[in-house]
Amino acid sequence: MIVIGEKINVMSKRLGQAMEARDPGPILEMAKAQVKAGANYLDLNIGPATKGGPELMEWLVTTIQSEIDIPLCLDTTNAEAMEAGLRVHKGKAFINSASGEPERLEKMMALAGKYKAKIIGLCLSTEGIPRDANERVAVAAEIMAKAMEYNVPNEDLYLDPLVLPVAVAQKDALEVFESIRMFKQLADPPPMTLVGLSNVSNSAPPGVKEWLDRVFLSMLMACGLDAAICNPLDAELMKTLKTASVLRNEVLYSGSFLEV
Repeated sequence: MIVIGEKINVMSKRLGQAMEARDPGPILEMAKAQVKAGANYLDLNIGPATKGGPELMEWLVTTIQSEIDIPLCLDTTNAEAMEAGLRVHKGKAFINSASGEPERLEKMMALAGKYKAKIIGLCLSTEGIPRDANERVAVAAEIMAKAMEYNVPNEDLYLDPLVLPVAVAQKDALEVFESIRMFKQLADPPPMTLVGLSNVSNSAPPGVKEWLDRVFLSMLMACGLDAAICNPLDAELMKTLKTASVLRNEVLYSGSFLEV
């Protein structure tokens, strides 16, 4: 399963200040720590980036890839900033994200086709947050249709059912499980699936938050999840992922699989 490290985020006080000052030190430190912990990609979240977004994203991508040989997940709603990052990215990037909202879907899917990037399709539409798995599937079908227009193959399309915090929408976790199962039946080959894992534990207190993430991940993997944007620095979360990967027959069992 693909792990996308979530920790390089403009909302982090320390890293946000480093981005503003174009100080590579804290950003490279966090990037290297996540890779060491097992991240396959790094999410670079610069938010809307309405001021100087293209230059910031280009700087982030080139700064990280100058020292770390890892693909990146570019996370912004600013299409110009997204393209600036894709233009300088080495290898196959992730676009985070398109949604079912027509203007955003068109812009981001066009970039995925142009740069042969992987893309996350978030099941959010102009109607708002889906109420159940069926509504998520309806949005997913629209995203898949747009992907076909731009020759984005199913193996590069990662459908995100949109995880809500259990503290405010407890029953919705069940709809997310069902959505993952249903997405896999939409096409052959099926699209990939992804979640922003820590959304489920938003507002939960420390200690509770970590366990919500860990158990939720194992249950999602049982439903067929392919990727998660999550915190690879949580060692117990990574052990959960490795154990589930053995039980899904993705990794050869050995007595030392947790240390691999």
